Parts: sequence; C-alpha cells; structure tokens
Amino acid sequence: MEGRAGAPSKWDIREQVWDHLESSGLAEFPRPVHGRIPNFQGSLQACCSIRELGVFSRAREVKVDPDKPLEGARLEALQARKTLLVPTPRLRTGLFNRIVPPPGATKEILRRCATSQGVRDYSVPVGLDGKARVDLVVVGSVAVSEKGWRIGKGEGYADMEYAMMVSMGAVQEDTPVVTIVHDCQVVDIAEELLDDHDLTVDYILTPTRIIKTNCKRPKPQGIIWHKVSYEMLGKIPILKTLRHREKQMGKDVTLQDEHPHLANSTRAAESNKKEMAENTQPQVDTGPVLLLKTRDKIINSGKEEPGCCRKA
Repeated sequence: MEGRAGAPSKWDIREQVWDHLESSGLAEFPRPVHGRIPNFQGSLQACCSIRELGVFSRAREVKVDPDKPLEGARLEALQARKTLLVPTPRLRTGLFNRIVPPPGATKEILRRCATSQGVRDYSVPVGLDGKARVDLVVVGSVAVSEKGWRIGKGEGYADMEYAMMVSMGAVQEDTPVVTIVHDCQVVDIAEELLDDHDLTVDYILTPTRIIKTNCKRPKPQGIIWHKVSYEMLGKIPILKTLRHREKQMGKDVTLQDEHPHLANSTRAAESNKKEMAENTQPQVDTGPVLLLKTRDKIINSGKEEPGCCRKA
C-alpha cells in the first residue's frame, strides 16, 4: 500500500532505515541489517528499560519475538521469573515455545536461554490448547512512529502472530504491545500506509527514551482470512487448525485465493513490488533523510523514567 503522492511508501521507509543504520555505523550483528528486524548499538540498554514499565512489572506471561535486538528483553523476562513465550521461527512448527531454564539456573545460563540458540535448547512447545494468557507483547520493528504506527520487515509474521493470539484467546483488546528500536528508527509514518491487519504499539523503548504512544487505533481483531493465501496456509500449518476451529464456530474463513478478484489484485501488487525492487538501485545515505529524533526525553510519560541499565 502506497502513501499519498510524493510520500514515502512502507518499502521506502524500510530502505531508508536500513541504509542509515549501516552507513552511520549503528548496525550490529547480524549484518547486513537489510531484510531483517535490525540489531543496533544500544539494543541492550533499550531492552533494560522495559523493567521501568508498570505493564512489565505486572505481567506474568510475556511474549517476546526471537529477533536479535530483543535478546535483552527476553533476558529481563527470565530474570524477573516471568513465563517467557517466543514464537517459533516463521511459525513453521506451531505458535509459541515456552522457555524453561534448568532448575537453579545461574545468570549466565539465563543469558544463554535468551539467545536464539538458547530458545532452541531450553524450550517446550505450547499448543493451541496450552491456555496461554499473554500479559505483554514485545515485537521488533524496522520503523515506528511516536503515534504507534509500526512497520516490520514486510513478511507479516508479527501481525499474523498477534492475529493468531487473538483467535486462540491468548491476548485481550487491552493487552499492551511494546517495541524496542534505535532512536533513528522512530520516524514519521503516514497513517494511510496502515492496513487493518497492521499491529500498532503502545510503548516504544529506545536507548534514550521511553515513549508512550497513547495509540487509539484498534489492533487486529483476529485472522483476516480473506487476506490469507493457500501458500501461507501451507507455510504455517497451525493456521489450518485455527481455520478449522473458526469454521466450526460459524465464522467466514474464505481464503484470498477463493476470492478471484482479491487474488488477482494481490498478484498484481506483488508483481509491481518485485518490478520496483529490480529497477531500484541501492541508495547512498547522503544526509538526514529520516526525521531522526534523538532528544533525550520521554514523550507523554512523566511517571516512568528509564533507569540505568544494570549489569546482570
């Protein structure tokens, strides 16, 4: 979906953020950050401030995406003895894994549990009947606005994860959503770029700020089946189970491919995006193409001040 004439598209914004992180030396492993939820200098410091949020202190069950820049948030959840759920990679083998540190785990072992390898080594799958009740959702972003509009890497997995959590009753309408980014990833995003399946955020954590967005835009109310393709159904097996359940409940679960006009328009859009990508040369960051917001203050949050990052 493109913005108004002359306004940057979602893809333009992604490219600008990725280019700036690389050219400014802010990008961290894994690199290049293009095509990823980017890791950045100061990600651990940004993650540490999550414990300053009342919504984190009150949460018992926290879902944190597996992206590298969120490793510190996973560690904070484990150190606070909260139930930590991490989505399975690309949702291929289910929805969540629950991280289960060994009894008497030291801080060093907890650090290992928070890494991508630790998620594989110290986790058990949580099925649809696992009765997950997520109190706080932590997602990665490529870009986000102070109003809470979020742009991911373009594959839609975070949006789908949230929609699936709604469908299985794991989140409620008021379940808070947090994203953790570098200050330069906080940019202006036109609201018309947002679609009804896009996930918005309530808090933004950066290395210097806690931003409370006060976002009023409704979050996804569940899986929008007419936007799900047969291909997606094949890639995410748990979708088949959810579709069967919702069909039994009497919901309309007609897929995108079963709406010929929707399928055709989607294919055309994908073809156009591919053609644009092939014809676009990499851009060199020659200046402040982004509205970089690095002032060291909290927006709309006089009560929750970020503290110094403790050394675990």
